[in-house]
Amino acid sequence: MNTLKFKTNIKCGACVATVTPHLTGAEGIENWQVDLQDPNRTLTVETDKSAEEVADLVKVAGYQAEPVA
Repeated sequence: MNTLKFKTNIKCGACVATVTPHLTGAEGIENWQVDLQDPNRTLTVETDKSAEEVADLVKVAGYQAEPVA
């Protein structure tokens, strides 16, 4: 299990609610959260998926996720 971090354009609780079914329902994602207080709106994901796969799930929900080191 890896912990991946992404800079996102998820801005509010409603945005998080929109992304929730895409991330929570995805196989291979153990846990995730978005830090809405962080200017980068950092998404932290514990997963077996690649960064690209997670970013694609967020994109399907209508948001952007850019991996950060």
